[in-house]
Amino acid sequence: MKHVDMRKLPAAAQEERRRQVVGLRESGLTYDAIAAQVGLTRTGVFDICRRFAEQGLAGLASGARGPAPGTGRFLESQQEAQIRALIRRHTPDELDLPFGLWSRAAVRMLIERQCGVRLAVRTIGTYLARWGFTAQKPLRRAYEQSPKAVRRWLRQDYPAIAARARREKGTVFWGDETGLRSDDVRGRSFAPRGRTPVVHPCHKRAGLGLISAVTNKSELRWMVLNGAVKAPSLIRFLGRLIQDATGKVFLIWDNLPVHRAQAVRGWLAERTEQIEVFYLPSYSPELNPDEGLNADLKHAVTRKPPAHSKPELKRAVISHMRRLTKLPERIRSYFGHPSFRYAA
Repeated sequence: MKHVDMRKLPAAAQEERRRQVVGLRESGLTYDAIAAQVGLTRTGVFDICRRFAEQGLAGLASGARGPAPGTGRFLESQQEAQIRALIRRHTPDELDLPFGLWSRAAVRMLIERQCGVRLAVRTIGTYLARWGFTAQKPLRRAYEQSPKAVRRWLRQDYPAIAARARREKGTVFWGDETGLRSDDVRGRSFAPRGRTPVVHPCHKRAGLGLISAVTNKSELRWMVLNGAVKAPSLIRFLGRLIQDATGKVFLIWDNLPVHRAQAVRGWLAERTEQIEVFYLPSYSPELNPDEGLNADLKHAVTRKPPAHSKPELKRAVISHMRRLTKLPERIRSYFGHPSFRYAA
């Protein structure tokens, strides 16, 4: 029989060939006769019989090929653990490396500095895959943000606000503002390779503002503005908010200057029984669930054909916001995002 390279056979075929060898040996054939019949070398037949004698049927199974896991590595297990911990806990610049993100080149430089071993970039990729690290788009956090203030908000401040709202049978609203422009076009468009698609927004820019507030019970309040948010329009929105609410309003928002305007503070001071406001830690928009609504709105509006006028843009915004008021589950889904889950 023609010689067969067992390495090129599938695992199931290899195992079947080994069982055939063992059966022929048990029938009394010699190693040479078996080798000629099944297309293997005499040594190969002998090795199969020896494995069967030592391990039984388990010796006929195909094992993993290549070196045993963990052999042939340039770094010791303790060194690997050290590098993994540094990547998890720090950014490259915090370790005085000339990189903003953890690329393979950055990890290679870290390993060379910490372990005195210079590895190829391709080898770095192998290590990262082995550790379960994947290339991801990083989240953005302001440099000015205070991690201590964020921890205090999550552990103390917000739980206290939520507890007060429950005791006083009030409602916690999360408020925010956003702006939209008629020439804002996002996303990607399919086209033949080498022929970049073209869109035609109107360069007579039209802009709108939006004030909104949401609760984790899927309540939504909103108001469209013709321009930027100013104190009179904000006061008008707050008046509608407390008018529609059942019980006292506990409003949480960011530190936008208009939120602390004298007119707004004076208006709030006269209505302490109806509304009380609280401020998120500075530079921490990722803590405000209403940011989920802003992202939802901009994603929906920019997917439509570019608006060529302010009335057209306004119709698109109002249409989407009215649709959201009829989708409570969608409002509630904002609080399922990892950054906002603490408020759910």
